[in-house]
Amino acid sequence: MTDMNRGPYAAEAEERWGSTEEYKQSSSRTKAYTDADWAEIKAELEAIEADFAEALESGVAPDDELALVLAERARSHIDQRYYACSHTMHATLADMYTADERFRAHYDDRRAGLAEYVAAAIKANAAQQSA
Repeated sequence: MTDMNRGPYAAEAEERWGSTEEYKQSSSRTKAYTDADWAEIKAELEAIEADFAEALESGVAPDDELALVLAERARSHIDQRYYACSHTMHATLADMYTADERFRAHYDDRRAGLAEYVAAAIKANAAQQSA
């Protein structure tokens, strides 16, 4: 088994969030993942990000039902694969997607403006869930 969750930012993640319940839950879940599990997780995330990029390119507003469904898929992916991810937590992550240049580049390298779009969709989804 390859411990793929120990990527280039693992030490930073542990330093920043190692004492949180989310980090502990994620570590517990991911330590048992096989190479096949990681490949499946990567494919799931790739599909979500590709669908977000397609929605942006098609002119779908970030608060449109389609974008909200994509945001919920993204939240559920984290919730099922890593740690319990509330809508509030997901909105907090959305802030990181635009504030941290590494996350921004990850999205925007796929499609210009995608980081802001994903963040807006996530926040719209969180707002709808709390209404």
